[in-house]
Amino acid sequence: MRIIFTLLVFITIVLPLQILLSQNSNSNKWKTDFEKSGYLVTETYAQTVEYFNMLAEASPYAKMTTFGVSPQGRELYCLIVSKDKTFTPESSKKKGKPVILIENGIHAGEIEGKDASMLLLREILITKEKENLIDNCVLLVVPIFNVDGHERFGKYNRINQNGPVNMGWRTTSQNLNLNRDWTKADAPEMQAMLKFFSAWLPDFFIDTHTTDGADYQYTITYAMEKFDNIYGGTSQWLKRNFIPFMEKKVNDAGFLIAPYLSFVDHDVSKGIVDWAATPRFSQGYAAIQNRPGLLVETHMLKPYKDRVFSTKAILNSVIEYVNDHPRQIIDLNKNADDNSINVLAKGKQYLALSFRTTDKSKNFLFKGIKYKIDTSEISGGERIAYTGEKFEKEVPYYEDIEVKDSVLLPKEYLIPVQWKNIIERMKLHGINVDVLNKSKKFIVTEYKFKNVEFVKNPYEGRQTVTCDYDEFKDTVLVPAGTFIIKTNQRTARVIGNLLEPKGPDSFLRWGFFNTIFERTEYFESYVMEKVAAKMIKDNPELKKEFEDKLESNTAFAESPRARLNFFYERSPYYDKEYLVYPVMRVD
Repeated sequence: MRIIFTLLVFITIVLPLQILLSQNSNSNKWKTDFEKSGYLVTETYAQTVEYFNMLAEASPYAKMTTFGVSPQGRELYCLIVSKDKTFTPESSKKKGKPVILIENGIHAGEIEGKDASMLLLREILITKEKENLIDNCVLLVVPIFNVDGHERFGKYNRINQNGPVNMGWRTTSQNLNLNRDWTKADAPEMQAMLKFFSAWLPDFFIDTHTTDGADYQYTITYAMEKFDNIYGGTSQWLKRNFIPFMEKKVNDAGFLIAPYLSFVDHDVSKGIVDWAATPRFSQGYAAIQNRPGLLVETHMLKPYKDRVFSTKAILNSVIEYVNDHPRQIIDLNKNADDNSINVLAKGKQYLALSFRTTDKSKNFLFKGIKYKIDTSEISGGERIAYTGEKFEKEVPYYEDIEVKDSVLLPKEYLIPVQWKNIIERMKLHGINVDVLNKSKKFIVTEYKFKNVEFVKNPYEGRQTVTCDYDEFKDTVLVPAGTFIIKTNQRTARVIGNLLEPKGPDSFLRWGFFNTIFERTEYFESYVMEKVAAKMIKDNPELKKEFEDKLESNTAFAESPRARLNFFYERSPYYDKEYLVYPVMRVD
């Protein structure tokens, strides 16, 4: 009887107490510093890596992997989450499930995405209350992209931002802004990311941020490319299907959401303006890779807790939609890739390269915070003071974006072997490159530049350039070893944006070819006098052209050097490669 009583005590009192203690211990184990601090702090790099490793060790559906090393020697990590345990790009592609890439901390002071990912992954992998979210999709979660910037930890890194207590820095240890580096890929971190991106080729890409700018009621805003810089089918799907779903889910979670808010002349009463992002930015890059890309921007002044949980809500909405419509997103992306090969590469449709916002608008109900404007005794200028009082107002929303410039893609581009540094970057973008195995004649289109202007100060470590050009046809003997970039591949949009000089983020614009703008041989006047005299004697048409210019151009007529240079440029001594783009088009 005593044994039975003891057993009953154990079953009714001791065992439940042990289970409760175990549950509490397990719960504490999985609590993040963000939660323990009352939602005020974010983990360090070491703490973050430890937590993500714990997730991988605790769940058979998760694996921690590295994809690169920062300049200061820190590993770049990604957690792969797959119910099928497809932890490589090859095995994942065989299963045919859509892949979602969530990249956090590209600006390491804007770090809500990392904490939101930790909470969401815990619900998927540990408590399993949201385990169904990965039934039909694969997750790639990069906790911190700019790891060196993240560890430049401090209280004063973001003057405009309300927490966390300590945060990382915007740029890398080499002072490069990774969210301006998607095309040029100067940063070692970005080179690693592009290689990783190309290997996995995610079906949906998310980049999490915190915005600067005005105060308003919205906790979270977003940007997605839905213009002519992305496949038309994807644009329509975003506008009709995905964006309405996402907005509703985030609003239902208790967070006001709006498109990214940029005011005309910094004045909301004049309206809100949208724009097409160039591919130096994450969402613009996703667009030219034929993939939907979501830029998440929480509002800097909202409490850190709300910013994290609103980010968690928007991440949840993306995963839920993709998981519920796996075939839809896969088919959409395949159609986009096929369009690049069968339409753009074959010259049936122009590739849009630059854009502008038109003056067309629609009404938008803006939910703002009232402010007063007075004169500052410190700056002497206008001072804005937000009152905290909410208001709603109909304002113009300029979201009609038209193509400013475009180009028909050639059959292929030819790049001389000496420019192989360009080739290495192109391969990072997933572009296939061939090599000419023997010399061959080609009829090519070449560009010669004019009206060349360089920026006064460096930008992102480069001296950027703008210029116009003239086209000319030529027949050239192209030597063996020349690189051939055929456009009939899924990366046709990327190829055109990188190699066409009028692309805002082309290699030419970023300064990769700046040496072609330098003259390296010059004439002595006493030598050129003799050459010019002979040219006039031998060529009456040239003589007339010279005399006409003397008569019509006073500055030219009064400059001895310019007059001699007229003949030098038309002589066989002149550098025929000066101002000529070394990349040739085979149409």
